[in-house]
Amino acid sequence: MIKYVIALLCCLPLCTIKGQNVLLKDTVTAHHKDTVYTFDHLYDIGDGFKDIGRFIRRDTSRKISKKRSGISILPNINYNPSIGFQIGAKVVGGIQLGPRENTTMSIFATAFNYTTRGILVGYLAHDIYTRENKWNLKGGIHVAKMVGLDYGLGIGNVLHDPNAEEQVLNNADRMRYVNEYTIYGLNERIYKQLLPGMFVGAGVFVELKRNIKTLGDHEMTPLEIYSNWNKYSAGNYNNNGLMFNLQYMTRDNPNSAYKGIYTDVVLRMGQSWMGSPRNTYQLQTDFRKYWSLSDTRPNHVLAFWHWGSYNIHGNLAYLDLPGTGKDVYARSGRGYTNGYFKGNSFFYSEVEYRFPILRNQFLSGVVFANVQTADDQMGTKLFRYWQPAGGTGLRLLFNKATRTNLCIDYAFGKFGQRGLFLGLNEAF
Repeated sequence: MIKYVIALLCCLPLCTIKGQNVLLKDTVTAHHKDTVYTFDHLYDIGDGFKDIGRFIRRDTSRKISKKRSGISILPNINYNPSIGFQIGAKVVGGIQLGPRENTTMSIFATAFNYTTRGILVGYLAHDIYTRENKWNLKGGIHVAKMVGLDYGLGIGNVLHDPNAEEQVLNNADRMRYVNEYTIYGLNERIYKQLLPGMFVGAGVFVELKRNIKTLGDHEMTPLEIYSNWNKYSAGNYNNNGLMFNLQYMTRDNPNSAYKGIYTDVVLRMGQSWMGSPRNTYQLQTDFRKYWSLSDTRPNHVLAFWHWGSYNIHGNLAYLDLPGTGKDVYARSGRGYTNGYFKGNSFFYSEVEYRFPILRNQFLSGVVFANVQTADDQMGTKLFRYWQPAGGTGLRLLFNKATRTNLCIDYAFGKFGQRGLFLGLNEAF
């Protein structure tokens, strides 16, 4: 059924171009090399539904569309190998709190979803920029019943002469474990602009994990072994602490950037006085760079992404270890399930080529490739082993006012890992 809906949506802009000329007044403006481009004939899914209504009513007169809302409401039918099939509802919105010339678009998202793997998630997230970007508030709350696939610790390399516990924890044979737990989380950061595009800030995070268990009958599991090694409870624990942040940002849009840079460096500190089992210190880095490759079609883009998390002091609990898909929006590592590789420190990089297919930007495409590396507690060092993945995908313009795309990707990695990844907005 999904493939027939996608096929119908892909045909909508083609039919409209031939059938009628609809004047669109709601425009999207992009700044490129000090020149302003105004796209008066962008076409998104909302326009498609309007045209279906006109066709049903047989109304062929010229019409002026009303100003479009910056809110996208989507029945959240989704799929990826980590969660299975998902049903739910998602709302993604954008609002401009100041002049476009010096104020970044503020965005928010909220959703309630259920998946065939038994995952139940509700969240509210925001990324708000006040007038002239003087302040930035970023964060959210979430409650979830999680069922996560687990393939052990490290990057999947074969250890020499491991003992019984190391063999299970390293899991070179890629045996699949399933962990189940409930999480209650809150995080909030506040940034102050120091210079144009540069912010400094601080924040707090609270994560309560309860009812943790590995499903099935196993003599030993990676979760139990790692927890025993590092003196964590394998059933319940808190991860609460403080964050200090440095951010630099010049990208032109947070949903689908055509140009610019986004950098966020976070010192994340678990604190025993706030309820964590022990003090831990982790440095997280997020760097994104975008190059528009055309003066006339700025959505012709080469994009680069690096995400990393580096252990400074103390060992995190097993479910908090950085790894595949452990970035804020769980979009890294397309080609593998979330948490497929993980370690005390983790490094990830991706490059993506984005290109328009239709001139009205309703349909575009991407190709991408990524690599990741991790350390472990059995002696493997960061940057020693690398695991690659890659894929290709289509983009349907869902809301032209906010550059929100419906993303359909197929990606593949090693160890037989592959799958379809659907979602709103670009992975980075």
